[in-house]
Amino acid sequence: MKVVKFGGSSLATGAQLEKVFQIVISDPERRAVVVSAPGKRHAQDTKVTDLLIACAKQYLLSGEAPELVKTIVGRYADIALELGLPDDVIDLIHSDLLHLLEGEKQHPDRYIDAIKASGEDNNAKLVAAYFRHRGAEAHYVSPKDAGLFVTSEPGNAQVLPESYDNLFRLRQQEGIIVFPGFFGFNQEGEVITFSRSGSDITGSILANGLKAEQYENFTDVDAVYSVNPSIVSDPKEIRELTYREMRELSYAGFSVFHDEALIPAFRARIPVQIKNTNNPAAEGTRVVAERDNTNGPVVGIASDSGFCSIYISKYLMNREIGFGRRILQILEDDGLTYEHIPSGIDDITIILRQDQMDEVIEQRIAKRIKEELDADEVTIEHNIALIMVVGEAMRHNVGTTARASKALSDAHVNIEMINQGSSEVSMMFGVKEAQEKQAVRALYQEFFAKVLV
Repeated sequence: MKVVKFGGSSLATGAQLEKVFQIVISDPERRAVVVSAPGKRHAQDTKVTDLLIACAKQYLLSGEAPELVKTIVGRYADIALELGLPDDVIDLIHSDLLHLLEGEKQHPDRYIDAIKASGEDNNAKLVAAYFRHRGAEAHYVSPKDAGLFVTSEPGNAQVLPESYDNLFRLRQQEGIIVFPGFFGFNQEGEVITFSRSGSDITGSILANGLKAEQYENFTDVDAVYSVNPSIVSDPKEIRELTYREMRELSYAGFSVFHDEALIPAFRARIPVQIKNTNNPAAEGTRVVAERDNTNGPVVGIASDSGFCSIYISKYLMNREIGFGRRILQILEDDGLTYEHIPSGIDDITIILRQDQMDEVIEQRIAKRIKEELDADEVTIEHNIALIMVVGEAMRHNVGTTARASKALSDAHVNIEMINQGSSEVSMMFGVKEAQEKQAVRALYQEFFAKVLV
């Protein structure tokens, strides 16, 4: 059995849904299909999920949103009309949406969760109806009926362990299972959504629960690229990488997967194949537990911006018991999370998302660190980009850090910070946002372009 997931761009129009149908029926092992809500049809379009969120918020304010309801139902109706589906499918979607909008509003977060999850839920009903219309045996399966139970954290649901045994029973289901992504149900029967890219998470959970041989994730690119194509033109495609490499790259800005999405598949050691709905013959990228490191020390380079650093210096800091704990307590008191903490014997740098802090919080934190910890120096730098160089083979190659540092130096990029993870799967460079693209290009040239010459 294979679990196959299709993203929003693969389901945005009738023509795209026809491609999905052909892909699924071309392989009888593709017996479980996870679907997203309809995505953008063109660059200026709006995703159905975003329309649903806007609609829910408008209902909370005024108790009505007729134009948004019309637009949302119209998106499904356009797909159904294009595919020649009967009106009863759209009538079902329309009544379901109205029922949810008129539902309990006492807990706004959970109300919005239920509304936005309907994008996937109703699309699964539409997809199953189309598969049956084309003569395939297909069944819409609700996450509630399947037993996909999660924690009660709207927008950040975590799967409960018993879900995997519940989902395994779906192997007895005849025909093709069409399963909505993005959400599960808590023990009280309420809809709770996963974090961003939640349909990827659902696909990974379902693959684990069904003990699938493979999890195929169809998107709109031929493969995962070694670097962002908007920064480096025609970059090298990655044919195979490990879960750890994928997680590091996703965390640092790769948009193919949310960094938590593959964890359920990883735990079950299920290989993931990334493929293109618009070009299913392309080889794609395979994500595995282990691979042969035959393609050089670096598999990919990712970058992300919007960070700031808090630099703290104090003589003999390393001998002061509890110094690090007290710093983190100051951050916790203001509800701040950190990303990285590289340190030396007399100094420490804390990297965090700068959108967590306004000027008041920033001044308060700097003052507390200076006074409570008697720090010699506290400096906050803004607009930092983090660049992650990733590869399992780096641990076995001497001089990778030196090569990266020299490449940045030759490109006249000033390194604000450098940190290598203890796993040695990645190393991170902090640079000014203005030099982010310049730095990425220099590193790509060093580790990929030179190899190809």
